[in-house]
Amino acid sequence: MSTKPLFEPLQVGPCTLAHRVVMAPLTRMRATVPGHVANELNAQYYDQRASAGGLIIAEASQVMPGGGAGSTPGIHTPEQIEGWKGIVQAIHAKGGFVFLQLWHMGRISRSFNQPGGAAPIAPSAIAAPGMTMSAKGTPEPFDTPRALRGDEIPGVIEAYAQAARNAMAAGFDGVEVHAANGYLLEQFMQSASNQRTDAYGGSIANRARLALEVTAAVAKVCGANRVGIRLSPFGVANSSGEADPMPLYSHVIGELDKMGLAYLHLIEPRASGAGQREVDHQGVPSAAELFRPAWHGVLIAAGNFKGDSAAEMVARGDADAIAFGRLFISNPDLPRRLQREAPLTPYNRATFYTRGPQGYIDYPEMESA
Repeated sequence: MSTKPLFEPLQVGPCTLAHRVVMAPLTRMRATVPGHVANELNAQYYDQRASAGGLIIAEASQVMPGGGAGSTPGIHTPEQIEGWKGIVQAIHAKGGFVFLQLWHMGRISRSFNQPGGAAPIAPSAIAAPGMTMSAKGTPEPFDTPRALRGDEIPGVIEAYAQAARNAMAAGFDGVEVHAANGYLLEQFMQSASNQRTDAYGGSIANRARLALEVTAAVAKVCGANRVGIRLSPFGVANSSGEADPMPLYSHVIGELDKMGLAYLHLIEPRASGAGQREVDHQGVPSAAELFRPAWHGVLIAAGNFKGDSAAEMVARGDADAIAFGRLFISNPDLPRRLQREAPLTPYNRATFYTRGPQGYIDYPEMESA
């Protein structure tokens, strides 16, 4: 199928997109530490992937100290705001648009990333199953988190709101609330990680409360038309997953639909959250197809798309735009390649190790290749 459906204009909040090829948020862990400040390397990386009228959703950024990991960037200090300004300016200089993803890892973070070495926070004191990496790079179990007290939750909501203010100060066109992939907001939503007995636990409405209150608070700061949200209804990333996701996510999406947001960003089941594992989704339709009737705004789908499958999804109307992740790493000029139906260079995970601290800024563009 021709990729032509991907190259029709689309209004996303205040942004008039020239095409529907969106760059998905991709954790690169290249910020300057200490400080978790985005730097010139980050600016070069995003500048290479910006296109006129294209939308970039910048990588997950910590909304408060201890909210992230390693050399991931933050958006909660003046220095971090200044660091992001250069990146936003580079993207805008090419005529592109950029939203910043607001993030807290919750129980997936580690004690050695917390102020004072404290336990990470979570809805309940339940460690994520499986193994992770220690500060020395060796396998070890996840830390047991500390359950947030009820009187601390307003502070978490305000941290997201302040991060949105900071993103606006840095010049971003909008923000995306990260409520997917087994991080804090999804931990509150899902029954395996949330065993609270207060107003934020138990029923579906209670478990969804924090994600909805955070989104409402962020929308109040930015304006709802500058806010998107990312969900992974069938994802299993970071030990997430709901036995029957339909009741939970039908409620969440129904409530979000009332807010007038810029977009809903859904990760497809076949991508298994962040693409870390395969998930048995036999009999489960596309997440975008499944939830499209419940969502009346712009819907972005993500997860192992190629040019033809992306165009088919948009042509059917199941999604309005398609977010690409790994293909954007090794094809910095991805929109141009898709428009010309040129060959795509597949991303090789081994390059993470062989390319070292420079990251992914030395892949050739189509003309130079």
